[in-house]
Amino acid sequence: MDTKESDRFSYQHFSVSMTAQDMHDFLEELVHFSAYASDKLNFLQYQIKFYELAFKHQDMAFSYCDGIIKSPELMDKLQNGKFDIVLSDPHFQCSDIVAEELNVPLVYTFHFTNAYILEQKCGQMPSPPSFIPGAMTKLTDKMSFRERIKNMYLYFTQDVFSFVMWKRMDNYYTEYFAFFFPGRPTSYCEMMGKADIWLIRNYWDFEFQRPFLPSFKYVGGLHCTPAKPLPEDMEEFVQSSGDDGIVVFSLGSLVDKMPKEISIMIASALAQIPQKVLWRYGGEKPDTLGENTRIYKWIPQNDLLGHPKTRAVITHGGINGVHEAIYHGVPMVGIPLFADQPDSLVHMKAKGAAVVIDNIKTTQPQDLLDKLNAVINDPS
Repeated sequence: MDTKESDRFSYQHFSVSMTAQDMHDFLEELVHFSAYASDKLNFLQYQIKFYELAFKHQDMAFSYCDGIIKSPELMDKLQNGKFDIVLSDPHFQCSDIVAEELNVPLVYTFHFTNAYILEQKCGQMPSPPSFIPGAMTKLTDKMSFRERIKNMYLYFTQDVFSFVMWKRMDNYYTEYFAFFFPGRPTSYCEMMGKADIWLIRNYWDFEFQRPFLPSFKYVGGLHCTPAKPLPEDMEEFVQSSGDDGIVVFSLGSLVDKMPKEISIMIASALAQIPQKVLWRYGGEKPDTLGENTRIYKWIPQNDLLGHPKTRAVITHGGINGVHEAIYHGVPMVGIPLFADQPDSLVHMKAKGAAVVIDNIKTTQPQDLLDKLNAVINDPS
């Protein structure tokens, strides 16, 4: 976020024991592990690496918490700020402590947690594994018996994961509240459960049917708006596409580059379609880049998706981009890389709004070409 972009917000800096480079390195390690390295590991190696990254993330969370709630200066400013509410993503812990200290309502906003573990354990939202596919399973609501067993296994492993990981958070919370509640343990989940509303960045055009609670509200697509005019040079390129239209291509803000062989494969496929392509990419220009394709460091994605000449979008499956594609009615070719992306695109495929490339590392140009032709030319 550009802290200078709006006067509607004020920003309060606080000190943490990690650097911006530490955070950048962690994100790069996480993306590389999830997108390129995880499928080369056996089950044991995968679990070891997964827990290593989870503990790193939790250490950063402790640093984040210390920087806020253990800073008397910052907490005094917040206490005197007369705030009405705390709005937070629960992936960044301790906002519940801030809300408790300020005595104001707490509202969470996020997409989901693995197997809905926080939503279940802390928010009390029912999630029966017999028919609710756990988040990150890449399953749909039409599960076979074998898939139901897989689903049950994920729910179980997340219970084990939470038992291991939350112990450290429970100890942190108990230590912090020892002054207020001497001799009484305070759990991480107990504090999260005090949230007044859970705003879930999801909606029923994306999600499968499931039990719900009044305190949970779907707000997916809230950020979507009608398209605004494009920059002049970009509009000129879009108009040059004629009746064939354009394809928008972006793999999100975290994936600015990719291995050279993959970018060459993608550029080769894009060069064979009649549409013009606007590709958000910060890596080295592929040798196979066609005259119909332009590379941009940044694109106004929502405005392009809402343009009448847009025929398809190639997306990594980030939830904001998926909701924008739904909002503007643009079919998707999914190239999921990590985190919630594979799961999101499975939902879109089941809804008939996307086709998916399961493994970009083994994909051939013709595979991508066939997927594009399917969403652009097949009305079904």
